[in-house]
Amino acid sequence: MFKNIKTLFFDYDGTLHFSEKIYIPAFRRAQEFLIDEGYLKEKDLSDQEVTRFLGLIREEMWEAYMPELPKAIQNQAGSILGREMEALIRRGKAELYPGTLETLRYLKNKGYRLVFLSNCGDNYLRNAQRAFPLEEVFEEFFTAEAFGYIPKHEILGKVLDRFPKQHLMIGDRKKDIDAGVKNQIPTIGCTYGYGTEEELEEGDLLIGDIQELKNYL
Repeated sequence: MFKNIKTLFFDYDGTLHFSEKIYIPAFRRAQEFLIDEGYLKEKDLSDQEVTRFLGLIREEMWEAYMPELPKAIQNQAGSILGREMEALIRRGKAELYPGTLETLRYLKNKGYRLVFLSNCGDNYLRNAQRAFPLEEVFEEFFTAEAFGYIPKHEILGKVLDRFPKQHLMIGDRKKDIDAGVKNQIPTIGCTYGYGTEEELEEGDLLIGDIQELKNYL
């Protein structure tokens, strides 16, 4: 199905990283701050509803959740969420999906060039690198923060030429599929992550487990 692919671009949260393990408790901590400050009466979302914010940059998350919240409070709550996630990573609470490292090593050993492309911040990436041996498999890492949080498809467009063709984008959200479509490269949508089937419908292939990549690449 995918001919002459040389470089694989991977999203992180919801594609490799079972992010809800740290995101949900961190989100709850931010909600506690909002409740204490009088901006929220009670925790108003189920865990499943909270996960829909995964993969969004901070501004997008607040626009989707509480757009009426003053920007200063959004920033405070967002900082709490980010710090709590990073603390949970340092405490060993983060998890990759089962078979992730095995699959990435398999792909690297087959000669694919693996590139990390995430909407995360730089410090989040550094904590992830401390938690998992990501540098063993990825040859380069790109974060949204390093590019001023421009859209993912624009970041991909800026770095594509650094890596040999053909390229392939792999991720679990519409942003990942759009990144591939807008740069005219094939895409694989990960249905086990946090995007809906509608978000991923333009993907060239949908997989329900990261380990399925070994069947197609």
